[in-house]
Amino acid sequence: MEQGEVKKEVASNIKEEEKHSTPEPNSKDYAKVSVKKLRQEDILPILKLVAPGTALSSAIIDITKAKKGALIIVDTQNLQKIIEGGFRVNCRFTPQRLVELSKMDGAIILSKDMKKILYANTLLSPDIRIPTRETGTRHKAAERTAKQFKTIAIAVSERRNTITLYYENLRYSLKNSSEVLSRAIESLQLLEKHCEIFQDLLTNLNVLEFTNLATINDICLIIQRAEIILKISTMIRRYIVELGNEGVLLRIRLKELVKDIEKEEMLVIEDYSKLKARKTKNLFSVLSFEELLDINNILLALACKEEDTPLGKGSRLLSKAKIEQQDILKLVKSFKNLNTIFESPTEKLAAVLNNESKARKLQKDLIHMKEQVMLGKRI
Repeated sequence: MEQGEVKKEVASNIKEEEKHSTPEPNSKDYAKVSVKKLRQEDILPILKLVAPGTALSSAIIDITKAKKGALIIVDTQNLQKIIEGGFRVNCRFTPQRLVELSKMDGAIILSKDMKKILYANTLLSPDIRIPTRETGTRHKAAERTAKQFKTIAIAVSERRNTITLYYENLRYSLKNSSEVLSRAIESLQLLEKHCEIFQDLLTNLNVLEFTNLATINDICLIIQRAEIILKISTMIRRYIVELGNEGVLLRIRLKELVKDIEKEEMLVIEDYSKLKARKTKNLFSVLSFEELLDINNILLALACKEEDTPLGKGSRLLSKAKIEQQDILKLVKSFKNLNTIFESPTEKLAAVLNNESKARKLQKDLIHMKEQVMLGKRI
């Protein structure tokens, strides 16, 4: 596939993303504002503030247990303009105090650092031109305030016993810890299976590369599996953040499972992509789970065709031979592929590396690696 065609595909992906994005709020025309697509990087820092183990989480849980409602807003610049009535509290934040104050109908205003309760029983009057999909008065006020002032708003529903978090244009329904934990464990089990498959594919690729039998389909399957693993791990990280101190063990296990997955994938991309590795990686990052299952999309991002016979540069296997990165770059530039490096005499390798002892050690390491690989061992 020509580079120009790949650029067209990238542009197409960007346009598709823009369809789901939201323009910045215009102070003169809120009618054009809509809730933008939820992004992981935006919501995670906010979820940490209300994760189990935090004082705010403890208060919210107690409010729901008491079957009460609440509207909690984090103070920000110009928020005072929409606050009416109520009374100034200005006391240190504790879960008990927040629960007691939530028994009144009005909104509770917390300080920016969430260490103080500033106001209670207040009435909020955000701009009514700001669009909202909510139906309840409390939730409408929360969403409009979050959008107008780019701050955090939490609405606890008395009737539905649900907790909804708003931040700027983001909306997120907080789940019960047991429900989140159940989903996290299920996702982790799925991830374990995918990681096992990935390692098997990687072991197989090692054999194929040393015997010069790798096909473009083998490369696509490795990258496809790595991308699926990374997407599942992103979902699990969100669950772990939601679980707070209850997700410590899951965090440790996740770290063990995905260790070096992305690194291995990037090395495969560097070896076989006809585009720059980072550009190819960016193309993969915008693909959905469903799109990743189509090998044609993987080929497109690699700028390859199904009938291509790939010749890997060999940088991935060379990186396991314990030689410096600058030497790997020299070898790849001079010999173009692993097979040529493996079959080259010591003199040629020494000329590139400017060191005969390095060349001999590299040959010895490659021979040992091939023996290990042919025995089916991981390297």
